[in-house]
Amino acid sequence: MPCPDNVDIPTDDGDAYVLFPRHRWVYNKLLIAETQGLEHAPHGFEPPTFPVFSKPIYNMRGMGTGSMVMQDLADYREHQQPGHMWMTLLDGEHVSTDVALIDGEPVWWRHAIGIPLDGGMFDYWIVEARHREELEAYCGDWMRANLRGYTGMANVETIGGRIIECHLRFADQFPDLYGPGWVEALVALYADGTWPFEDRDRRDGFSVVLFGAHGARFRHPEPEAIAEALAIPGVISVQVTFHDKRSARSHAMPPGGFRLCIVNCLDLDSGIAAREKLALSFWSTQRVLKRRTRRTTTTAG
Repeated sequence: MPCPDNVDIPTDDGDAYVLFPRHRWVYNKLLIAETQGLEHAPHGFEPPTFPVFSKPIYNMRGMGTGSMVMQDLADYREHQQPGHMWMTLLDGEHVSTDVALIDGEPVWWRHAIGIPLDGGMFDYWIVEARHREELEAYCGDWMRANLRGYTGMANVETIGGRIIECHLRFADQFPDLYGPGWVEALVALYADGTWPFEDRDRRDGFSVVLFGAHGARFRHPEPEAIAEALAIPGVISVQVTFHDKRSARSHAMPPGGFRLCIVNCLDLDSGIAAREKLALSFWSTQRVLKRRTRRTTTTAG
């Protein structure tokens, strides 16, 4: 179904913050920690134990900007700054979860696991077909308690089964891996508060990420290079994730690198092959760095 002109569907946090004033408090990460009983405080209050995780209290630009692990008191005293906080350093899988909510009640879930590199980067994401019952139970209880009255998409990021961030939007990196009819259901959710997605054909997908170095100026690849990547069997889409007419510093990026593009695919090897082709189009005379290429997983449909 086409999206009606009077229906707004946010894809970034700034728009969501404006559209949903009653629930915009979720962008305050002190409150995300407080509602879960996680130890936390703004900078200015010394942590009683270390290590801790430090980040901006509000980060509307995303990408882990300004985040770091503080190992000890000397580290904290050197790097503390206004507008930042520390919290319990969590351990475990980093999961990004998209949830469709009707009056704060979850009606659809989809989970993606990030396979990390250094510096806040991710090599690729596994968009899982399976449900995660324990995680859905925990996050569902939290949403029923804290998001009553909200209808729309939410994205929560969790580590070790605890919420570190909540967004009043979906992760726009993944929807073409969710299956036919998902976008139409998204429009219905915001247009009339229903969720008609049948979700009959869940399967694992992969979102493979290409990073470049900070301090360089990149240009978009030629259309022919993108077409070659899309022609690889199993590749669904290529998303170029920066503006080449803007300065690199105007983009929110993780500390470890500058995100250039994303390859969504149903076969991980195909996605990695497409990434390497695209890397050569960005750096035709430079060496392509060796990257982690595979993690074996088994998931139940």
